[in-house]
Amino acid sequence: MPDKTPFLTIDGDYSRGLVLICDHARNAMPESYGSLGLPLSELERHIAYDIGAEGLTRGLAERLGVPAVMSTFSRLLIDPNRGEDDPTLIRQLSDGAVIPANYPLSAAERDYRLATFFRPYDQAIGEMIARSVVTDNGSERTPVVLSVHTMTDKWNNLPRPWHASVLWDNDPRFAKPLMAALHGIEGCVVGDNEPYDGALIGDTMYRHCTEAGIAHALIEIRQDLVREQSGIDEWVEKLVHAVEQSMQAPDLHERRHFGSRTLLPMPRHSHSMSGSGQV
Repeated sequence: MPDKTPFLTIDGDYSRGLVLICDHARNAMPESYGSLGLPLSELERHIAYDIGAEGLTRGLAERLGVPAVMSTFSRLLIDPNRGEDDPTLIRQLSDGAVIPANYPLSAAERDYRLATFFRPYDQAIGEMIARSVVTDNGSERTPVVLSVHTMTDKWNNLPRPWHASVLWDNDPRFAKPLMAALHGIEGCVVGDNEPYDGALIGDTMYRHCTEAGIAHALIEIRQDLVREQSGIDEWVEKLVHAVEQSMQAPDLHERRHFGSRTLLPMPRHSHSMSGSGQV
C-alpha cells in the first residue's frame, strides 16, 4: 500500500459546509497481502475500486475548496461502505472472480482488517464531519456530505443508460436538488436510486449521516465517462456547478432525522454475493 495509513485527507475550508468522501478510491493492497491470490489484471477491474472516483473527488475538492477523505485500500481487502456485520464486508466472490485470500477467512483475520483498515478510515470520516460543524451563539451548522462513487457502464452485458445517479434513503434535502441540477445538464440521463438503492443499514452514509440527521447524498458517475483524465475533468466541471446549485437548498445545515426506509440489514444486496458491482 503506497500510503502508511488506510485513508488520505485533503484539506479545505471546513466552514464551507460540505465534506466529500470516497470509499472506493484505490485498488491498492498492503504488500503482505499481495493481490489476494488474484491475477493482477483483476485489480484493474471495478471489483477492486471505483474507476475514476479518486480523480473526481480530488477535482471537486480543489474546485469547491472543501475537505475530503478517501480510502487508500482496495474494497476487496475490506469494503468501507458496508456495515461491520454485512456479509459482503469481505467478499469471497465478486463479479465472477473468486478471491482466494478471502476464503476461508478466520475470525482473527477479519478482526485485524476491521481494526487496521476499516475503522481508522471510518474514524477519519467522523472526525472530518465533526471538524466541519460550526457552532455560533449556541446554534449548530452541520455540513452536507457527498459520497463520490462510480458505476460500471454495463451489467450482465446490458448497457446502463444513466450518466449519473443519485442514491439516497429518506432524507431528500440534498439528494433531490442534486438530481434536479444534474437533469439541467444537457443530455444527462440521471438515475434516482438506480441501478442501486441508497438505503442500507450500516453503510457509510447510514453510519455518519442518516443516524446523525446530516443532509447527504451518494453520487455515481458511469465509469466509461471517467476512465481518462479528460473525462474526469469534464465531469468535475459539470458536478461543481450541480453541487453549488444544490447547496442553495434550504434546511441543509441543520440536523433532521428522517429515519431509514430499510428495516432489514441487506435489502439491496440480495444478489451481491455473486458480485453485482454495487456501491
